[in-house]
Amino acid sequence: MRKKPMSERQQNILKYISQYVEETSRPPTIREIGGAVNISSTSVVNYNLTKLKELGMLERDAEVSRGLRLTTNALKFLGKVMEKAGGIGEALGLVRVPLLGDIVAGEPIEVGNGDFSVYDEEDAVELSASMIPGKTEDLFALRVSGESMIDAMVNDGDIVIMRHQTTADNGDMVAVWLTPSDTTTLKYFYHEGDKVRLQPANPTMAPIFVNPESVQIQGRVMMVMRQTA
Repeated sequence: MRKKPMSERQQNILKYISQYVEETSRPPTIREIGGAVNISSTSVVNYNLTKLKELGMLERDAEVSRGLRLTTNALKFLGKVMEKAGGIGEALGLVRVPLLGDIVAGEPIEVGNGDFSVYDEEDAVELSASMIPGKTEDLFALRVSGESMIDAMVNDGDIVIMRHQTTADNGDMVAVWLTPSDTTTLKYFYHEGDKVRLQPANPTMAPIFVNPESVQIQGRVMMVMRQTA
């Protein structure tokens, strides 16, 4: 049976989720979605989120607050919608972000000189530029290996879209190169006086404490793309 197309209400929900993620770097709650699209019933919001999931526009963990993730199909749809609306041209279309390699969400692994470039230069992922605030030329993608960030909805095999930067605020999820051990890892960053705490999002794993001078930030996570295949 052919799937019904998205309703106008479902399109509005998708656009709101996109806008919210763009502004806050996290998904909205059910109540926030309802308030934004004038739905007073959380069950009605849930119904429409289920339909969006069936249409391949959302990945959802119903047991996790803010457990929503836009799929590649959703990003492509939103890019086309914005182009038809007469946006600001190519910047609102799809952009290719280079996939530079693997990043471990677990114990740090040796990579040597913080170099993630182990993939062919043609490897890239496509997404709508409207999903990432700011410029896109400093973006890169890494494939996640490990499960230390699963409570942040970053699973083994997922792809994280990173913005290259060498500094981080407390609470940022970052790719970190640890010197002089030449190891790299994906963790939440916290500078705590004479130590840096690299915090996993998995209650079974302990944080990593290192000297600040041993930490080199490689980039900050801007978006996560779930791999379902």
